[in-house]
Amino acid sequence: MVRVAERPRDYVRVAGPDGEDFLQRMVSNDVTAAPCEALLLTPKARVVAPLVVVRRGPDDFLLLTERGLGDVVRTTLLRARFAAKVEVEREEHRSVVVFGEDGGIPNHEFGEPAVELLDVDLEANLGEDVLERMRIAAATPRFGREIDDRVLPAEAGLVERAVSFTKGCYPGQEPIARLHYRGHANRRLRILELEGEVAPEAEIRHGEKVVGRVTSAVPGLALGYVRTEVPDDAELAVDGTRARLH
Repeated sequence: MVRVAERPRDYVRVAGPDGEDFLQRMVSNDVTAAPCEALLLTPKARVVAPLVVVRRGPDDFLLLTERGLGDVVRTTLLRARFAAKVEVEREEHRSVVVFGEDGGIPNHEFGEPAVELLDVDLEANLGEDVLERMRIAAATPRFGREIDDRVLPAEAGLVERAVSFTKGCYPGQEPIARLHYRGHANRRLRILELEGEVAPEAEIRHGEKVVGRVTSAVPGLALGYVRTEVPDDAELAVDGTRARLH
């Protein structure tokens, strides 16, 4: 049986003679390689919205983002449009993730080969709880949990999947490049194996020292930000529950 899951999204169309050039100046990845993941960032490299960029024609792009961020993406792009000949409008679609198939938009969120399909007549047969465990096991960050205004893309593991260091300038490029070439993140997103259940925002402790916080959790498994100096084999504790880095 083909496994299918609903993937709630908002959608923004960017189209016009300057569409490609405009997106190249606005997002973190090289849109000539679309479909691709990308980030819409502030000048200080905080994430405004994670994106999947899909090219539908020479001058027609569809941006897939998280549910609830469509208006934010549209407004942010319109403010920067200036004289660019480009339309930026919301669209309505339905996304499903199909595992073990090809021929759609590649989806790397759940640790297994999958594609995202739009507006197809497929019934979902995987529940949200199953998908959430898969997402956590794949260390995939989600906006509003692992991604917020406290987090830099490098800390969330987003640079590897959504940033190009060979394309032109875009908002947030300078701090991302500076950290990549001259520094290092002080913490990073890690998977934790737990002996029990914990809640998001719970402190992660190494001995008496707080070394991180939980961002998402299911029974026996969690995602959280952990300081990079913590050894991989460290004995950790979260709300009195024993934990180990996966």
